[in-house]
Amino acid sequence: MEHRLYPIITGIMKLSFFDSATMRQIRILIMLFFWGHLSFATSSPDTLKKDKHIPGRPASIGIIGDTANVNTPVKAGLVMIGGGRDVDEAFKWMIDRSGGGDVVIIRASGKNGYNPYIYGLGKVNSVETLKIDSRALANNDTVAYIIRNAEMLFIAGGDQSNYMNFWRGTKTMDAINYLLNVKHAPVGGTSAGCAIMGGIYYSGENASVTAEQALANPYNPLVKLYHDDLLHAPFLQSVITDQHYITRDRQGRHVAFLSRIVKDWHLFANGIAADEHTAVCVDENGHAIVIGTSKAYFLLTNNQKPPETCEPGKPLTWANNHQAIQVYEVQGTATGSGSFDVANFNPTQASGGKWFWWWVDAGKLKRQEAK
Repeated sequence: MEHRLYPIITGIMKLSFFDSATMRQIRILIMLFFWGHLSFATSSPDTLKKDKHIPGRPASIGIIGDTANVNTPVKAGLVMIGGGRDVDEAFKWMIDRSGGGDVVIIRASGKNGYNPYIYGLGKVNSVETLKIDSRALANNDTVAYIIRNAEMLFIAGGDQSNYMNFWRGTKTMDAINYLLNVKHAPVGGTSAGCAIMGGIYYSGENASVTAEQALANPYNPLVKLYHDDLLHAPFLQSVITDQHYITRDRQGRHVAFLSRIVKDWHLFANGIAADEHTAVCVDENGHAIVIGTSKAYFLLTNNQKPPETCEPGKPLTWANNHQAIQVYEVQGTATGSGSFDVANFNPTQASGGKWFWWWVDAGKLKRQEAK
């Protein structure tokens, strides 16, 4: 196809009021300009949208898209992904709520693979990854500014103890909470990123505890829980999350965490958990759906049913006539399934799933579908 500058250039080259030597030089300059311009103008969008590394942006390990900040209308939302393969439709759900603005990924290890992945899922102004792997970076004003100006934030997987140690009590923490509670932008996380989204969280700082270890002794040194000192997501202040739920058989440890929360803090908290390849998406009203190929769970405790035995060195017993914890199980789908009231954990508002009773007898988790 003929470039729109071609007629102009050929017309100039036909002019004869220069001598021949000058004309040859002009022709060379014109041709160099022409082919350089044509090469740029016909470059594919993929070529123009490669990751860039921009000086003066601490912690940034790459950005795709427009580096100029935009402000788009946002709608609040929380996404908790259970790890493993990413859930495309959950990211699209967040992108839609971002209004197509700037997306920021934060992590403490790893690379910038989310940049092209998210940029390819929907129309956004930019996607940038910040590797915030020190308290100095977490307290950097520019890093906090980039986060605050995001229209969508996603916390990658890794090691949640790094997030706790690097980000807790810093400007990065304040910036995330600003997005959650003032700007009301969509915020999500997977695996370790999901682990810190609850107001109560398990740090895994010494090593990851198994269900068998936690049920045999809820005060196992590997069970390290924290409360109200990191993120303050709407609806999740009395919630502890867990991830890789079925794949790594973590139901029992989740129950053990809840037993410790009751015993140590006299708080009857609730639980949200997602298996791998599965996301719990909570809208601005606290209404949750489940997107993905596996299942998600909502655990409800009752202040009339505390654990019978939750002591150091002893197996957990939390039976209450086989009705200790009420659990709602939802099978995910590609477009989102089920309905659960995360705002109030009201059982009467649940639909599209199955109710179960879970209990623990001398360190053994048992389950039965509710009648």
